[in-house]
Amino acid sequence: MPYICSMINNKIFHIGDKVGLINDTLSGIIIKIDNHLITLKCDEGFIYTSNKKEVVKLKNFDDAILNKNINKAIAEKENRNPKNIKFKSKINYNGRKKNPLEVDLHIHQLVDSEKEMTNFEILNIQLATAKKKLEFAIAKKTQRVVFIHGIGEGVLKRELYQMLKKYPVEIFEASYTNYGQGATEVYIYQNS
Repeated sequence: MPYICSMINNKIFHIGDKVGLINDTLSGIIIKIDNHLITLKCDEGFIYTSNKKEVVKLKNFDDAILNKNINKAIAEKENRNPKNIKFKSKINYNGRKKNPLEVDLHIHQLVDSEKEMTNFEILNIQLATAKKKLEFAIAKKTQRVVFIHGIGEGVLKRELYQMLKKYPVEIFEASYTNYGQGATEVYIYQNS
């Protein structure tokens, strides 16, 4: 049975409220509230249904990017591990204390100017750099590499993990103390 209003996370939603989605850039007007689902008509004109927990009330559409609730939710989402990636809590280096090879993948560290570059071009340069440095580390028998990718939207991190699956490595979260949340450490298995 559809409702006219519903309370979610101590906020009351009504049909006609302007809302945005936490995990997406979609925003629109609520046209239906039903149990755990909210249906909204998006700015582009299509209908979208989402779980109530993924909806945030907006004062107006221009506030969507500045809305503190959305920024908080995005920060919480970025803190989660990407799907299907299992991390180990501790790394066993077999007694070795060598410092890892650090690879900063921030685009301003890789090129002189990123002006007029598309996101696709930037991502390709970052991934090519990561691949080149990883293959260098394998050739030089370096066992640990830290890729500093930053937090951002997580696109580079996901693509980096896809690339790393093709190599004999084990993936870990890098030391929070040394790198914060925006770095991934890999342990390279070397042939004897």
